[in-house]
Amino acid sequence: MAVLATVFAVSSACATEYVSVVKDGVNLRSAPGTDAEILFQLPLGYPLEVLGKEGQWLKVSDYEGDKGYIQESLVGKTPHVIVKTKECKIYSGPGTKEKVVGNGVRDVILQKVEQKGDWIKVTHPSLTGWVHKNSVWP
Repeated sequence: MAVLATVFAVSSACATEYVSVVKDGVNLRSAPGTDAEILFQLPLGYPLEVLGKEGQWLKVSDYEGDKGYIQESLVGKTPHVIVKTKECKIYSGPGTKEKVVGNGVRDVILQKVEQKGDWIKVTHPSLTGWVHKNSVWP
């Protein structure tokens, strides 16, 4: 029983958690607290990796490795991805043989709908399509 508990604890600790910003202009701070220095203002949907929690504050990291703190109430579980390459093609289906329906550029935020293997279905206000996982984060 102790071995099973240890395995569960290790696998839980290894599970990476991601959240997304729930509104435009949310402050990423240097420390937990509203009096801490504002490092960046983040846009709606901006994806973040959760590194830890301190009270109502989450320690987070973005796709460029920038770290800071954000109030837990300002993030949600709706999955988003951000384009991390200079450009990427967005296809009508999961594969490069599908029709190109658009292009993504670095720092564009897309809502993640589903994933099939290496392909992620995404939406943007005027576009729905599939992008290869190597072009986006997370």
